[in-house]
Amino acid sequence: MLNSGDTIGVFSSSYPLTAIAPAAAENAIHYLEQCGYSVKKGKLFGKRDFYRSGTIRERAEEFNELLYDPEVTCLMAAVGGMVSNSLLPYIDYDFLKTHPKKIIGHSDVTAILLGVYQKTGITTFYGPNLVTCFGQKPPFLEYSLQSMKQTLSGNCPFCIEAPEFYSDELTKWGAPLTPKQPIPNKWITVQSGIAEGRLIGGNLNTINGMMASPYMPDFREGDILFLEDTEKFAAHSERYFSMLKICGVFDKVSGILLGKHRQFDAQGTGRTPADILLEVLNGQKIPILADIDCCHTIPMMTLPIGGMIRMDADQQTITVLKV
Repeated sequence: MLNSGDTIGVFSSSYPLTAIAPAAAENAIHYLEQCGYSVKKGKLFGKRDFYRSGTIRERAEEFNELLYDPEVTCLMAAVGGMVSNSLLPYIDYDFLKTHPKKIIGHSDVTAILLGVYQKTGITTFYGPNLVTCFGQKPPFLEYSLQSMKQTLSGNCPFCIEAPEFYSDELTKWGAPLTPKQPIPNKWITVQSGIAEGRLIGGNLNTINGMMASPYMPDFREGDILFLEDTEKFAAHSERYFSMLKICGVFDKVSGILLGKHRQFDAQGTGRTPADILLEVLNGQKIPILADIDCCHTIPMMTLPIGGMIRMDADQQTITVLKV
């Protein structure tokens, strides 16, 4: 549970966004503090080493130092990027087993969320990154915060409500931020059916960078697979979905949740990621609910990696049964 007054430790496992957009980073901290939380910056907050926040060792040390800090209840990623998987051999999983903490983030942070779950069995949370979610302008902040609080509370079961509006506009980080235009929201039933099982997944591109490693959880019979990505081409989607196909993942899962794909490039095909997935599935009748709001668009709901959920593709509902 994440209570008012708890301390959130911010780690920078990849992209140096807190150095590139310091005003947005401070705005995000201010928002969380206004909501009753304390925020502790990791030692790489505001630092930059070209494409990353620091060396592999520095980023791992920052993460572990926040783990060791008795004041920190929850570790939240500042942002994603491309190289969070570099930290996986250096995280102190043994300490985490005996001193469990909430870990939350999305995108490239998928590597850490899945790695921690695989090595410790501790549920992790696919949800807001500090800057990209809480550094935005209203009106999208409250839904992201309330969904995060609800999921981290562990008070199950509960149904995750879809937000009324969303935005998939790209943010020009480092420039003055402006409010994004809201778009009426809609989830999509791709294939009908109901499924109940353990939730496994995250950012599709990041999963591709850790498959077959000791940090990637094995897919089990009945799992619900969650996938999302951003700013990719139709060819990327076919490649990554086909990777899961040839690895036998679709033969095991009982349901699939697809997050909205922000700024998807259909490469002239007129096809959506869901359309491409259906071709790859080649007639497999797996319930699929698409365009859910656990992705790179805002606002963002929070899902428990390793938790138990129930999805109803026809009624377009997601119920968290166990965190």
